[in-house]
Amino acid sequence: MGLTGQLFRRGLATVTYNTVNPPVKSFDPTCTLGPILHRACRATPDSPIKPSSYNLTDLQSIHKSPIIDLLFAAQHVHRLHHPANSVQQCTLLSIKTGGCAENCSYCPQSSRYKTPVKATPLMLQEDILKKAREAKERGSTRFCMGAAWRDMVGRKSNMKAITESIGRIRQETGLEVCCTLGMLDRQHAQTLKDAGLTAYNHNLDTSRAFYPKVITSRSYDERLKTLHNVRDAGISVCSGGIIGMGETVDDRLQLLQELAVVQPESVPINCLVPVEGTPLEKQELVGIWELVRMIATTRLVLPGSMVRLSAGRSRFTYPEQALCFMAGANSIFVGDKLLTTQNNAVDADEEMFALLGLMGKKPTHEKSIQEAETKAAALRSASTQAASAS
Repeated sequence: MGLTGQLFRRGLATVTYNTVNPPVKSFDPTCTLGPILHRACRATPDSPIKPSSYNLTDLQSIHKSPIIDLLFAAQHVHRLHHPANSVQQCTLLSIKTGGCAENCSYCPQSSRYKTPVKATPLMLQEDILKKAREAKERGSTRFCMGAAWRDMVGRKSNMKAITESIGRIRQETGLEVCCTLGMLDRQHAQTLKDAGLTAYNHNLDTSRAFYPKVITSRSYDERLKTLHNVRDAGISVCSGGIIGMGETVDDRLQLLQELAVVQPESVPINCLVPVEGTPLEKQELVGIWELVRMIATTRLVLPGSMVRLSAGRSRFTYPEQALCFMAGANSIFVGDKLLTTQNNAVDADEEMFALLGLMGKKPTHEKSIQEAETKAAALRSASTQAASAS
């Protein structure tokens, strides 16, 4: 029996971890962690903690906990909800680059800034399919397509091309398929759902308070509306944020409060990659301990979600990335580029997986859709009850 399949003892309590399937109930009542971390460790799949259970003071207490306690709690909760040592590999392809009308201060694809990124039209379907096949051969089980648009209004031919690509990728490769195309209305979301889309990414980026300092061309509520439309269509929700844009720790925690209400199945945690020509080009880089604390706190607040170690990973060493996995990250993006920024080399990630004993996660399109549809049904039911009560 491997180390993680053995019994772990703390005091008089015994905890059993499963290397293949997460245990249903496993909680150490005598753990010596602080009261908030102690409560966070009770979040089992059968007994989740409600989003409203964590106020900002609670999250501050979790985030500033002694790092060993924080890592222990995060990994404990992680193994209650996810297979140990399993990390999903994803590929993110920019299928339409640059020329975006938005003014996101971090983004080199904005047409408002003079950056090295050049605008290109939508990729041909066969070229996209080729990239998807290559991604599968490299071990990816999720294929994400990103287009630099504000929204899908007036893009009928583009939507048709993208939905055809989604269908072919699902049919020909079996990969999970995710898109990030800007804001969606309800009809756009339903069209993507009908095409077979697994997930849709639309990041909240930061707290509601700090958001206007980064973006003014679309509102925070517009982002939440898109997430609502995605959820209502029964598509798996992918939404996270970026740290290192000049925000405070409280801004990061308030972002997690917003995400706790949305309950996304997938949460990308990005470190800002400063790009020449953008307003944030001279921003100081995020340190590893800031990232680790953010990931661990995210894992405790959203125990059942996939936590994706995303942009900015390329400058961290294997030991530093190992800390991120210990903190609860269970997904990375592979390939030399992440949209338009540098990413880790494929052979380097293969070496890291072998060194750390990590295993790739199999695609779970059907399970993801089932979970998304269940949440969508619950959302509709809650809305109906609220309307009836009023």
